[in-house]
Amino acid sequence: MSFSVIIPARYGSTRLPGKPLLSIAGKPMVQHVWEQASRSGADSVVIATDDERILAAAHDFGALACMTSADHPSGTDRLQEVAGQMGYPDDHIVVNVQGDEPLIPPAAIDQVAANLAGAPAAGIATLCEELVSPEELRNPNIVKVVRSVSGRALYFSRAPIPWPRDAGSDTGTELPVGDDATWQRHIGIYAYRTGFLHQYVSWPPAPPETVEHLEQLRAMYNDVEIHVAPACEDVPAGVDTQEDLDAVRELLSGS
Repeated sequence: MSFSVIIPARYGSTRLPGKPLLSIAGKPMVQHVWEQASRSGADSVVIATDDERILAAAHDFGALACMTSADHPSGTDRLQEVAGQMGYPDDHIVVNVQGDEPLIPPAAIDQVAANLAGAPAAGIATLCEELVSPEELRNPNIVKVVRSVSGRALYFSRAPIPWPRDAGSDTGTELPVGDDATWQRHIGIYAYRTGFLHQYVSWPPAPPETVEHLEQLRAMYNDVEIHVAPACEDVPAGVDTQEDLDAVRELLSGS
């Protein structure tokens, strides 16, 4: 199986400006992401950025990097531009690994690419894991997914889904009663085929996408099947806040 990894890395961040270049254990964050992706089975790993400082840093540590427009409305649009620059054929698989995930397991990258290769009816493949606390279920920054018995995504939401009819308005200190693994956290790693990326950028934002601010809902709105599977190993959350950054720095300080 042949696939490539693209790592979108924007300089702008409301909570952590210059996030991809913040130092972790003596290296910029994006270098950690690139090194993890380079340990996967990808044929190539490309950093996609809109900032010359990130481009220069990527070249300094030996990465292949591309400048992209600063006006892209979404990370998927940025991926499509790079896939075009690289001349990938329509059936080539591209895995999107976010530039703020320095702990992304290489096995998860391989898994999502293989899942898409094995699901010819799907336009996207992604991963999930079980939610274990009511705080996670209620947290709008943690995206939830409901999937079918075959692994097809039924919906993604920032709201708690599915919601038990008799649970009222608050889950209290425990998860509502349900079957095992009823509640799933979406893990934001995606595999696409290049041809799908070219389609995606031609579609206007979809109504549910605009409400939820979730790009994958544009694909679902346009009848694209999304394959969702439990991750083969734990996938730590990305770095969104100073607290996240401090935790990763402490974890990697001895490496």
